[in-house]
Amino acid sequence: MNAAVRAVVRMGLYVGAKVYFIHEGYQGMVDGGDNIREATWETVSSMLQVGGTVIGSARCKEFRSHEGRLKAAHNLLQRGITNLCVIGGDGSLTGANLFREEWSGLLTELVEQGLIEADSVQKYSALHIVGMVGSIDNDFCGTDMTIGTDSALHRIIEVVDAIMTTAQSGQTGTIISAVCYPSYLALVSALACGADWVLIPEMPPEDGWEDKMCGKLSATRSRGTRLNIIIVAEGAINRHGKPISSSYVKDLVVRNLGFDTRVTILGHVQRGGTPSGFDRILASRMGVEAVLALLETTANTPACVVSLCGNQSVRLPLMECVQMTGCFFFFYRSFENNLKTYKLLAHRKPESELPSNFNVAVLNVGAPAAGMNAAVRSAVRVGISEGHKMFAVNDGFEGFYKGQVSCEIKWADVGGWTGQGGSLLGTKRTLPAKHVEKIAEQMRKHNINALLIVGGFEALESLLQLYEARAIYEELCVPMCMLPATISNNVPGTDLSIGADTALNAIVETCDRIKQSASGTKRRVFIIETMGGYCGYLATVGGLASGADAAYIYEEPFDIRDLQANVEHLTEKMKTSIQRGLVLRNENSNENYTTDFIYQLYSEEGRGVFDCRKNVLGHMQQGGAPSPFDRNFGTKISAKAMQWVTKKLVETFRHGRVFANSEDSCCLLGMRRRALIFQPVVQLKDETDFIHRIPKEQWWLKLRPLMKILAKYKTSYDVSDSGQLEHVVHNQPKESDASVAM
Repeated sequence: MNAAVRAVVRMGLYVGAKVYFIHEGYQGMVDGGDNIREATWETVSSMLQVGGTVIGSARCKEFRSHEGRLKAAHNLLQRGITNLCVIGGDGSLTGANLFREEWSGLLTELVEQGLIEADSVQKYSALHIVGMVGSIDNDFCGTDMTIGTDSALHRIIEVVDAIMTTAQSGQTGTIISAVCYPSYLALVSALACGADWVLIPEMPPEDGWEDKMCGKLSATRSRGTRLNIIIVAEGAINRHGKPISSSYVKDLVVRNLGFDTRVTILGHVQRGGTPSGFDRILASRMGVEAVLALLETTANTPACVVSLCGNQSVRLPLMECVQMTGCFFFFYRSFENNLKTYKLLAHRKPESELPSNFNVAVLNVGAPAAGMNAAVRSAVRVGISEGHKMFAVNDGFEGFYKGQVSCEIKWADVGGWTGQGGSLLGTKRTLPAKHVEKIAEQMRKHNINALLIVGGFEALESLLQLYEARAIYEELCVPMCMLPATISNNVPGTDLSIGADTALNAIVETCDRIKQSASGTKRRVFIIETMGGYCGYLATVGGLASGADAAYIYEEPFDIRDLQANVEHLTEKMKTSIQRGLVLRNENSNENYTTDFIYQLYSEEGRGVFDCRKNVLGHMQQGGAPSPFDRNFGTKISAKAMQWVTKKLVETFRHGRVFANSEDSCCLLGMRRRALIFQPVVQLKDETDFIHRIPKEQWWLKLRPLMKILAKYKTSYDVSDSGQLEHVVHNQPKESDASVAM
């Protein structure tokens, strides 16, 4: 919420508005006085890394009454406030809309009571409202993700990972009780940590679930697993409406299986802690969008909510969203897909029920990226569920041509992979072009009918080389699919890559610590070098999420005059009340203006005002456990890719063999704005700068003016990509559609 508050304040000041804090929510609006205070640029400094909300939030019974809203209106009019940006859940936003609808009547009453002048009715005739949804439950219709949800997932996964680390030393069963209803957090957490069982109120288990669960736990333990995870959502019930508590599940496991079982109730720990990088960027984008929406609103414009659809900002009528919220089917598509994906990955079908289909190989290519293992686990288990034999190739194409193709990889072999960083299969940057003959030989030897490649830019180049080699080697005429996985997020055809979110969080956490190290000292500027090759994604979004004053990247050329202007800008800020500055530089942003050069320049030019420190983050951005976003993104797109592979295998199986040589049988699966799209890699060639290994057009460049505005630069802001008012679409998908919906 603080990132949203910061963005609203600074964007409001940027467009020339007066901005006010209303402390303690609607209670502060009703009480007035010092609860409504004008905000300045400096009052929102150092807020990004703080959890919760520094301006406070409170439930207010008085605002629910007409008299309370009359007081609130009077307090706003005393300061000339007729534009409200409300950050909260459906209750807060519903109250705001009621306040807006009553506004003209409230003004009339205030005139009758002599509290305002008659001309105020005309002057302040309309109250404009824009909402942003802040809720860890992610239960608001119209937005794919609410502010705070990703951070709550981080808290849950941190706890689960810690429990798994300690519990693996002994034979332990652990039950995690998550506070959330609807059960988005519980279900997605179960996906992210590979839980053995999840109990949620929206989908009560069938009668006899106790025996099935105990049977699964026993089977898992017999295969050598030392730990079982069960997640119980708040409000979980059985088919007869009887509550299922975590203590009941514990007693059940102890009584039936004799496992040493512990219960961990997460409670409000999910609401606390430092916000994730994703939440900071989401809230910053939403805050700026909210100010733009307020500027464009008229008396006839309905109150709107700023939302996220895929990777795009949209504006939706507030009351359409509120009316749909609470209805199970508004999130049916996403919820049903999450649930089906979880069932595919957690519950193995008996082999007698599986068809005997094809052989599919999976491999990692390029540099390691967090989330690769989650994608491989998902591919293996979904592939097995589809009836395929899955083969794992070690060390990428180098291992492929050397014959490092494992025997058939089984369901249990990928247990516990979701939370592992790096690449357990091993990965190399070797491209296949020089070794195509040997690779074709290995495919013939193992009768490989399809390939799933998880990797970065090298994976794209590899697929192009294999596609071109199809003319010579028929063994390569099989369906091939690539999942983008790279911290650099430099793969054309997708807005996001597996691993980039984990790298972003590593940058944000490090920048937070570095800035904190200067707390209480003299003024100091930190120069931070990030990875990414020639792609400035990490420097840009890391700068936005960390509150950087500048971020130097290859895609936006700069010279000594730009550097000098940045130093002067920072010097001016340091002379007021700003204590710490942050400058990010992408590693290949300029061959002459190196990190050392920029450090020395800032040190010299800032002499007497601030001193400098530098830090090269290096490969720490590639390491660590994958973030919840990367675990789930990798898991879900991999499941979708395997379903596509199955479809292509069936389509191209003729006369006892698979033969696929069309463009659409060699694809990359990527997220483009609002949708996941399979794109033939051949068609991506024209979109690619192969010399610098980046896409020719990159969506995130539109975030750079936003970063500069929030750092107090005077710059133009492109509103062409801002959200437009749309309507909530309520189409319940067909059963067949839900299984492949993202």
